[in-house]
Amino acid sequence: MLEALRRNWVKYLVEAGALGCFMISAIMIVVLMEYPGSPVHAALPNGTIRLYIIGAELGVTAYLLVASPWGKRSGPHMNPAFTLSFLLLGEIGFWDAMFYMIFQFIGGFAGVQLSYAVIGAPVRHPSVGFVVTVPGQYGVLAAFLAELGMSVLLMTSVLAFGQSKRLQSWTPHLVGLLIGLYCAFEAPFSGMSINPARTFASALSAHQWTSLWVYFVAPILGMVGSSQIFYYVRKSRAGRADGDSADSEDQASARVTSL
Repeated sequence: MLEALRRNWVKYLVEAGALGCFMISAIMIVVLMEYPGSPVHAALPNGTIRLYIIGAELGVTAYLLVASPWGKRSGPHMNPAFTLSFLLLGEIGFWDAMFYMIFQFIGGFAGVQLSYAVIGAPVRHPSVGFVVTVPGQYGVLAAFLAELGMSVLLMTSVLAFGQSKRLQSWTPHLVGLLIGLYCAFEAPFSGMSINPARTFASALSAHQWTSLWVYFVAPILGMVGSSQIFYYVRKSRAGRADGDSADSEDQASARVTSL
């Protein structure tokens, strides 16, 4: 444990900082778009347009964090569900994974609190509500299925891009695009999280624990499950293609390029 901390403490801080920056960005754009006292809110009375702008801004934020030299230092995962998936795939050590997840929770909460300290009352206004994620008008089941589906698609896409030399460099663009689309079109169903640390940061700040289990179970189930299926299918295909050749297992277990 101490060796992992000594060797990779910078990566852990990057994980905290990356999710913290994402939460700051999320709160800022939601305050601008949704807080009744915001001049931007008054200038854009169409809620659908505002939601699309929020999605676009958060998609760009995700892309910049993933593509930046700072972000590349740790991966970055920015999400305990991602980290747990890579741990079970053997792509990250146990203690590195534990510290990644701990610092993700710390960073997310710190980002929300810093935003509140700087912006003040608009952050806790019901129209913003610390950007807490709760099931929408379609209920808990719809929120769970939406979070599950988004998690499966994101993880499968990242793994597929990461395994392709031609597509690997496009992974940050993929992540930004999916996050932007999710925020713009799925938010009415679940608030769009796919990240236990992101949801916990807002829930703790707002003291709002409604259906918290959805935002832990669905992303973890979706990402861990899809990553295991992805590698099982890939290994099976490699085995069929190469028969019993000595190098078939090496090809089937090529390392993941994470976010």
